[in-house]
Amino acid sequence: MLWRNSLCVAVALGLATAGSQAAAFEEQTWRFGLEEIEGSVQYEYAAQFAELMDEKTDGAVTVELYPYGQLGGLTDIYDAAQSGSIQLAFGSGFLGGTVPESQIFSLNFVLTDDEWTNTQILNSEEFLMSDAFQESFRERNLHPIAVVPEGWQVWTANQPIRSPEDMDGLAIRTMDNRLLRETYQAYGADPLTVEYGELYSALQLGQAEGNIQPVFAHEEMNFYEVQDYMIFANHAQFIATFMGNKEWWDGLSDEMKGVIHEARQELVKYIHDRQQELNTERLETIKENSDIEIIRLDQEQRQAFAELARPVRDVFVDMTGDRGEELLNILLEQVEQARNE
Repeated sequence: MLWRNSLCVAVALGLATAGSQAAAFEEQTWRFGLEEIEGSVQYEYAAQFAELMDEKTDGAVTVELYPYGQLGGLTDIYDAAQSGSIQLAFGSGFLGGTVPESQIFSLNFVLTDDEWTNTQILNSEEFLMSDAFQESFRERNLHPIAVVPEGWQVWTANQPIRSPEDMDGLAIRTMDNRLLRETYQAYGADPLTVEYGELYSALQLGQAEGNIQPVFAHEEMNFYEVQDYMIFANHAQFIATFMGNKEWWDGLSDEMKGVIHEARQELVKYIHDRQQELNTERLETIKENSDIEIIRLDQEQRQAFAELARPVRDVFVDMTGDRGEELLNILLEQVEQARNE
């Protein structure tokens, strides 16, 4: 039913833009800031979006991609999107400092165990198009366009982790995100913040003892080379929001907005399949090129962490107020509905 709801949104938008394919669009160039390097899930999404926009506007729209490092650090990307110096950007864990409500994606053990179900929920009309989600971005001069899950977050460490006791005192790197810090403190760890580009060195030198990334990021940044264990707890997915500058978005014609929404709908299934392929391929590469030990937690082991993570939902509500509580309730309701179905 969740996917059907999303399709209804697409049909409604399609009716509004029935003539968009025949419309003549003025030539324009959009700059798209990425948090990740070429070859990542974000890059795959952005490259496909650029291709779709070129096709759907007969070459009128050119989307220029700026992988991580070309526009500075993560917060530099968000600042550029807010100011309008770039039109499009991805925002994930670090975005919590700019859009506190986006930290809902940092909550552990909230989503279902099925990645495709989660992708549908997060891009459904009920969640993505809700006033609570839309206005949390628009009040910060940003406009959310889509939600992009990039795969399960996976822990790595230099010690095996099968219980919260095993994480006691672990200096684990988290993004600069209060909710993540609260979560890993609840597990007994000692979270610290390290810039993404400096993380390999921090792990190599022992300044950080653990790490949290989707598989593809562990591989493409070679983090696995300086860690001994990789732990799958399926506690949360790495989730990015595809967003635009608010003033830029509001200045687009209805026809152009419709074309973007058409592209967004086409990309939901595409990027879900692509991220699964990438993460599967990258895990095989890690296994082939290292002796890192893979640990997969069973349901009982996961439950021990889930019980510690549950009170952090209250922290999220305290941080974000009524709107955050509304957004959390929407998400929990959609997850419960999916589980019942």
